[in-house]
Amino acid sequence: MFTELSYKACPVVLRYRDNRLEILTFRHPLAGIQLVKGTIEPGESSLDASQRELLEEAGIILKAEYLLPEWQRRPDEPIWSLCLMEPGDHLPDHWEHYCEDDGGHLFRFFWHPLSLPPSSEWHPVFSDALAVIRNRVSH
Repeated sequence: MFTELSYKACPVVLRYRDNRLEILTFRHPLAGIQLVKGTIEPGESSLDASQRELLEEAGIILKAEYLLPEWQRRPDEPIWSLCLMEPGDHLPDHWEHYCEDDGGHLFRFFWHPLSLPPSSEWHPVFSDALAVIRNRVSH
């Protein structure tokens, strides 16, 4: 049975700190370490969705710069539109933001060195996405 594919926007926020590239991540109170990601609404561009999701989930405003190649983990899962955002060099080392999605959750944001593999605390989907982003950003 064919199901319609859904598309997700994943704003990729990077910064340089101590001569290494870091990616913005957060700890979800129920589902491990993740990257910001959300559904692209009908009629919305991937770039616009990335900016909106970053504001909703992290409470920050950054401009979407350009799209990296799309990624799909498995054929029955959503297609991710990976969007490189303007650098987050000016952002704090960590902060908390209350996101109202799914009944509301407090997300704890921090930076993960892009060169380091994810720990076992990472949600498996986001662990796989991190490897893809690492590969696409390094080329």
